[in-house]
Amino acid sequence: MSNLIAIAYPDVNTARTVSDELRQLMKEQSIVLEDMVIVERRDDGKIKLHQSGSPAATGAAGGALWGGLIGLIFLVPLFGMAIGAATGAAAGAATDLGVDNNFLKTLGERLHQGDAALVVLVRQSTPDKVLPRIEQYGGHVLQSSLDDETEARLEAALQGQSAAA
Repeated sequence: MSNLIAIAYPDVNTARTVSDELRQLMKEQSIVLEDMVIVERRDDGKIKLHQSGSPAATGAAGGALWGGLIGLIFLVPLFGMAIGAATGAAAGAATDLGVDNNFLKTLGERLHQGDAALVVLVRQSTPDKVLPRIEQYGGHVLQSSLDDETEARLEAALQGQSAAA
C-alpha cells in the first residue's frame, strides 16, 4: 500500500530542491515513488501543478519502440513507430495514475501565496536514509496517510527535532 505525503515549503525553489533530492534517493534505491507533484500557489493566488513525469510521453516512447519493432517485422518500421507512438501517447494520456489533480488543486488552495507543497505517493522507503537528506530543508506536513506516530516523527524531523523522539 502506498502513502500520500504533502509537505509545505515557503517557496517553489525549496520544493524543487527536495524533489531533486528524492529523485537521487530513487536512483539509490532508498525510496520508490509512484507519483511526485509540486503544487505552487503563485503570488497572484493561482494554483500551478508541476508534474514530475508525463504518462503521455512515457506511453508515446513505449509505443514507438513496440510499433517500430512490429513495423520492422512487416518491413514498414517508420509507419509502425508513428502508429505505435500515437497509440501509446493516447493510452498514456488516458491513464492518469497517481495523485488526483482535483485533490492537488484543493490542497494548493490551503497554501499561502508564494508557498509550495511537494506531494509524493510513496510505495516504499527506507526512512533512516531518506529523512537525513530532506530534513535540512524544513517544511511541515500538510497532509498524509501515515499513521499518527510516523507522521509525528516526520514532522519532528522536518522541524529539526530529534527523529527518534
